[in-house]
Amino acid sequence: MTPTSVERGQETRARLLAAAGQLIVEEGWGAVTTRKIAARADVRAGLVHYHFGTVTDLLIEASLETVEREVGIVMAMLDQAPPGLQGVELAVAGMAQYSADPAATVLTSEMLLAATRNERLRTGLATLQGKWVQAVARWLADHGLTTDPEPTALALGALLDGLVLHRLVDPQLAVPVDGPLRRLIGLPEAADRPATP
Repeated sequence: MTPTSVERGQETRARLLAAAGQLIVEEGWGAVTTRKIAARADVRAGLVHYHFGTVTDLLIEASLETVEREVGIVMAMLDQAPPGLQGVELAVAGMAQYSADPAATVLTSEMLLAATRNERLRTGLATLQGKWVQAVARWLADHGLTTDPEPTALALGALLDGLVLHRLVDPQLAVPVDGPLRRLIGLPEAADRPATP
């Protein structure tokens, strides 16, 4: 079946977003141009501006889409954890092992620097961060893990962000973070946990 013009437009848009993300990682935010994106996506240069207006618009959308996907991974892990202490244990273990795709981490780092100069990008990132903090705070409160869930969620996010950046600098980093994560959200240390029947 021949794709419709809408489907072709959606496919072109997706290719442009993917190309922009790849180029940010490979060359840096400031080095990405219309011609480079079009060549990587294998489309005419005019289509970049047809779908996004400016290269900056495309870079912002590609970046925010990547961060939203990464945030979604952690939120899905919390949503899928079974209820009760066992679910909390599984979620903490998953967070301790969490290490974003290095390409996504590079893109995020480039985006954070660009956000210092672009209000729209900064606002988009703040919105995503707020969603993440609220979801994690709700999860912490639902499990009765802390009396101050929102600040704890913010600190937990900062810890995970830092862990990802440290692993970007040193991919061989193998420092266990289970203990600090457990303490942060109010769980007893592994050795202090009551034995399960």
